[in-house]
Amino acid sequence: MKKMLILLGLLSLVVLNATTQKPLEKLSLSQALKILDKNNLELKVAKFESQMKDYEADEAFGYNLGKLDVSVTGLRSNDAGNVFGFKLQSREASFGDFGFNQFLSGMGQAMINPATGNPEFNSFAANMSNPVVQQQLLKTQPDDLNYPDARSHFQTKLTYMLPIYTGGKLHEYGKITKAMVKMSRFDTQKLRNEKIYQTRKLFCDISLVEDYIGNLTQIIHNIDTLENVVISMKIEGYAKNADLLEVEARKAEAQSMLNQAELNRVLAYQFLSFLLNTEVKSIICMKKMAPKPKIDLKALEASNIDIQKAKLGLEMTDMAVGVERSKFLPQVGAFAEYGSANDQLLKDFDEKDSYTVGVQLSWNLFSGGSDYANFEKAKVNRLKVQSQVALAKLGIALQVKKLETEIDGKTSDIKSYQKQLMFAQEVYRNYQARYQEGIVSISDVLIKQSKELEMLLKLLTVKNERNAKVFELESLLNQTNLSKSKEL
Repeated sequence: MKKMLILLGLLSLVVLNATTQKPLEKLSLSQALKILDKNNLELKVAKFESQMKDYEADEAFGYNLGKLDVSVTGLRSNDAGNVFGFKLQSREASFGDFGFNQFLSGMGQAMINPATGNPEFNSFAANMSNPVVQQQLLKTQPDDLNYPDARSHFQTKLTYMLPIYTGGKLHEYGKITKAMVKMSRFDTQKLRNEKIYQTRKLFCDISLVEDYIGNLTQIIHNIDTLENVVISMKIEGYAKNADLLEVEARKAEAQSMLNQAELNRVLAYQFLSFLLNTEVKSIICMKKMAPKPKIDLKALEASNIDIQKAKLGLEMTDMAVGVERSKFLPQVGAFAEYGSANDQLLKDFDEKDSYTVGVQLSWNLFSGGSDYANFEKAKVNRLKVQSQVALAKLGIALQVKKLETEIDGKTSDIKSYQKQLMFAQEVYRNYQARYQEGIVSISDVLIKQSKELEMLLKLLTVKNERNAKVFELESLLNQTNLSKSKEL
């Protein structure tokens, strides 16, 4: 009951802490990345997996040190074979256990001269040479041997087994498990890069959404101004009711786009909170575009995680070949056993102890060709992985060049859309003035305002796409360390 109350108390504290934790406000990117490393649940799972691989490597190394077991056996039996064996293990067996008391009694009777009733040697010799007497003695069933009293038996035994030579199998297994530890760390680093990519992209998305919301708000304000102008002109008889309805429809459309942008911002914050496993209310927006990383194709092979994993996989295929080769070699092991037995636990342990040592060699001479087939299969797999490593190097280099080209293209698009947006804004202001002078219709004004909004959407979209490509390229180059993550 006390344990249950303590458990409920701890759970209530956890829940209370979770509910009272304040949401993060004005969170910077560097702070977010530090929280990501600490709190992200997927990264925690990956780190636990890596720790498990460490223990597996320790387990493989432990096989080289052998195995020491202690066993304590407690028995009680009145079975003749068991009781006699118990006494032998306890070093207490005597001639009396064979029923010699009955045998000696028969021998004594054989020495008695029937005529005089006195023991005589001649009578003993004559009786022992008598076949009838011999048969009687041999047929005697000793009660002490066949019907012993029940006996307790306690045996304490230490057994140590040590592999002396395994053809290199244990050595290769040890190398494989260590390589698996390294592979697990590569997987963890790759997952971390992915989460950093997602976090940075979310910061970029939220910043662009905030920019979009700000621009939409300004556009709605401009539409409000235009609406007031139309109302004034309608009162003076220079505008029609259809002009006002057209402006109001455009305002409703812009307001709908603003509402959708605000919902997208909420979703982005929810995803960011999920990644950080902490509620985030607001961030410090990114003011600049992500800088394009420097490309060094020679250093790419040493930094890219996929290439490193492929090269490590190639090393592991060499180890697998060594494991298969060990099947053609002998296996040698040693064992030692030390213990003591008695009718009471640990009684007279040193006086009745015993030991056994030995060496065993086993060598498989024929397996129907299966070992040879597996050996050849391992060598072919090594050749396959060699090709995969070369393919990975070419593929990653091609992907890096492709991303670099796409980033350059997006950068050019951004410059173009910025100029087009400035032009569209100027045209809209010009048409608004011309509408007030009665030169153009309200439809012409709204068309130009739609062009401004179109250019704004294109500009923000291509900025987002360019930043995503930069983050993806940094992930390929394995340049997502916290020390290299700069505020933009």
